[in-house]
Amino acid sequence: MNNNDLADVIAQAEGVTKTDARKLVDAVFAAISEAAAKGEEISLNGFGKFKVKDSPEREGRNPATGEAMTFKASRKLTFAPAKAVKDKLNG
Repeated sequence: MNNNDLADVIAQAEGVTKTDARKLVDAVFAAISEAAAKGEEISLNGFGKFKVKDSPEREGRNPATGEAMTFKASRKLTFAPAKAVKDKLNG
């Protein structure tokens, strides 16, 4: 499922136009992205939590050449599903 598919489902379920539903989908993801960029935890009841985790700088190797290289520190967005979602997945 992609953003357009999600907008189609919302449009049918809520009786709004596909254009309006797409704007809503885009607004939700923009809000989640903004909060994550600030390092905030995003908790969606019944769905799950998005958390920002810091990944420290580390040493590694180029698999093609075997040359040692350094991977820069970065931030990653992780997702932990809520119990209801886990139950549907394993259900």
